Amino acid sequence: MTQDLHTLVQTFNPTPSVPQLRLPKNATDSHVHVFGPQALFPFTPERHVTPHDAPKEALFAMHAKMGIERCVIVQSAVHGQDNRVLEDALMARPGRYLGVALLPTNVSDAELKRLAGLGVRGVRFNFMAHLGGNAQAIEDIIALTHRLKPHAMHLQVHFQSQLIHELSAHFKKSAVPVVIDHMARVDAELGAEHPDFAALMALLESPQFFVKVSGIDRVDSRFPFKDPAHPYRAGIALAKLLVQTYPHQCVWGSDWPHPNHTHIPDDGLLVQALAEIAPLNAQLESLLVSTPQSLYAFKD
Repeated sequence: MTQDLHTLVQTFNPTPSVPQLRLPKNATDSHVHVFGPQALFPFTPERHVTPHDAPKEALFAMHAKMGIERCVIVQSAVHGQDNRVLEDALMARPGRYLGVALLPTNVSDAELKRLAGLGVRGVRFNFMAHLGGNAQAIEDIIALTHRLKPHAMHLQVHFQSQLIHELSAHFKKSAVPVVIDHMARVDAELGAEHPDFAALMALLESPQFFVKVSGIDRVDSRFPFKDPAHPYRAGIALAKLLVQTYPHQCVWGSDWPHPNHTHIPDDGLLVQALAEIAPLNAQLESLLVSTPQSLYAFKD
């Protein structure tokens, strides 16, 4: 059901807890969004929800509290293909905050070059039903990857888990690395043996593919929690398995400010979960520092 767009929805906790886990230098949050402020950056009429403003200043404050120094901001569907809100945030933290844009497949090479100069490192395509699905043909998306390559941009994809089976063959034809959002949105309670998660693991056998071990609160989101003291157990287990198996193909993201969610997660709790997802110092360093640096090429 489409929500009344006049109703403002709060999506993030303005007072998250402080995690006990101390993050390494140059720790990277590889998946966040910025909403508004609407007075400066209007939301697209095609949106399905109207969130409260979650501007760059609130993002910067959250990161300071968590000990996060680098970030990848992903253009949100609430702003559509008007990437000005993304560009504004990148210019506020040049080199340390990079971006992923939403663009049409017929975007010009000149526009790709301009965005790359601002710190845009990839282009994202949504295949999620709640975001309206993807109106652009997969063949056109793959064709675009050949034009992304000269600009050192990658392809980022967000899809419902069952779609991995039909989309995988197309993604393998990409001319650039492919980054899969939120552990392919699998249902974590179905476990690692489920065909959707097995298909994700199979894709990661190729070094061309990367996965964001973000969204433990999405893939394990049955709310209220069975065990409130230990939420996201199933999501943490899958994330840990991915990090153990493919340590150089995993990056982590908070997904702040948590759009289209069943509940508002505590960002401090999500950061603290990294102690279980990547319990070894080498794993945490790879997940938060070296792999993001290799994929995104931060330039402080």
